[in-house]
Amino acid sequence: MTITKERKTKETSIELTISKGLEASHIDTGVGFLNHMLDLFAFHGHYVIDLKVDGDTDVDDHHTTEDVGILLGQAIAELMEDKSSIQRYGTAYVPMDETLTRTVIDVSGRPYLHFEADFSSQTVGTFDVQLVKEFFYALTINARLTAHLDLIRGGNTHHEIESLFKSYAQALRQAASDSSVSRLPSSKGVIEA
Repeated sequence: MTITKERKTKETSIELTISKGLEASHIDTGVGFLNHMLDLFAFHGHYVIDLKVDGDTDVDDHHTTEDVGILLGQAIAELMEDKSSIQRYGTAYVPMDETLTRTVIDVSGRPYLHFEADFSSQTVGTFDVQLVKEFFYALTINARLTAHLDLIRGGNTHHEIESLFKSYAQALRQAASDSSVSRLPSSKGVIEA
């Protein structure tokens, strides 16, 4: 199943296509760090995402980040419309060097987000880390999930945020009972000793 959605406001114009699969995603939000996080989300969630955003990034990255979360959440809800075969619950712990994150998801139809993360710095490059919670709130509420995200340990802000995106994707994949696949679980194509 492939879901295609659009969202147009005075602040953003978004075109999104999403399906389950292992092919490469093509993501262009106009926000480099967000592109990187969404690419990891797609990889670890077993999603193929084609996303093009024209947003008011001359103001800041807020509207783009939030609106992508809204549309992505709506699309994921449509992908999971048939809940007859899902596991419903998913849990993932993701370590990334010094960082450890836990995400627990219930495909409950009752939207709720608990987000506990004290980031080590306020920005990653030019990306305002406050937008991470905004993204996950928009995604979770619009996908109609209950999600608990906890940054258990941190150190490097890039690692902290990356582990949140990876753990959320892994927990969601488990909760939606994505079919098993044989593939090395690394976006780099190698697991280092």
